[in-house]
Amino acid sequence: MTSTKMKLLLFDIDGTLLTTGGAGEHGFGQAFQDAFGIADDLSTIDFAGATDSAIAGMLFEKHCLEPTPARHEHFRTTYLPHLGKNLARFQGRVMPGVRDWLPDLAARPGAVLGLLTGNFSTAAQLKLTHYGLFDYFPFGAFADDSPHRDALGPIALGRARRIHGVEAFADPARDVLIIGDTPRDIACARACGARMLAVATGKHNRASLSAHGPDFLADDLTCAEAAAAFRDFWEA
Repeated sequence: MTSTKMKLLLFDIDGTLLTTGGAGEHGFGQAFQDAFGIADDLSTIDFAGATDSAIAGMLFEKHCLEPTPARHEHFRTTYLPHLGKNLARFQGRVMPGVRDWLPDLAARPGAVLGLLTGNFSTAAQLKLTHYGLFDYFPFGAFADDSPHRDALGPIALGRARRIHGVEAFADPARDVLIIGDTPRDIACARACGARMLAVATGKHNRASLSAHGPDFLADDLTCAEAAAAFRDFWEA
């Protein structure tokens, strides 16, 4: 593939590829109560675009629990079984256009698909497997890597280069596209110099996303604007 133009597309999960219908959020509350004996309705937590590890940290701070590595790990291992059970119970769905675009993008010579998500890596696998999307994404960056969303872009890019060569994706402004649904996704793209396609399929509407200046903006991946964004990115 050395003679083929390589392009890296990094997808967020929740609100971008799919919605679990609340399986994850509900699992957080269940896990926190099971792990630490504290009930919290999570009404003060902004999940959109936050990493799982950051959300756990917010709960620790709120309830005056020292955020030790052991406590973080206990929360993570308590949360994952709840998530797995909730995925079968809650009514979620794949976002419009996702099942059409992923096979098309994955089949393009030089295309590399990965994840840039705030999920724990195992949580990402559980969600994507449940909705039949896991096989499109051989690598990514996750909440296990850092609680800071802006740190995940360079991590994902580094992993892509370890697989495809250190000189791959040399110009992130031309060669890397992040697809997400929150202002935090947009900030993450800016932090690693990538281009950004924002989709208004999550909790943030089009006007809210537009205020943060994404390179491309679409209501969802069925829109002509999404097709134009992928075309523009591919031709750059």
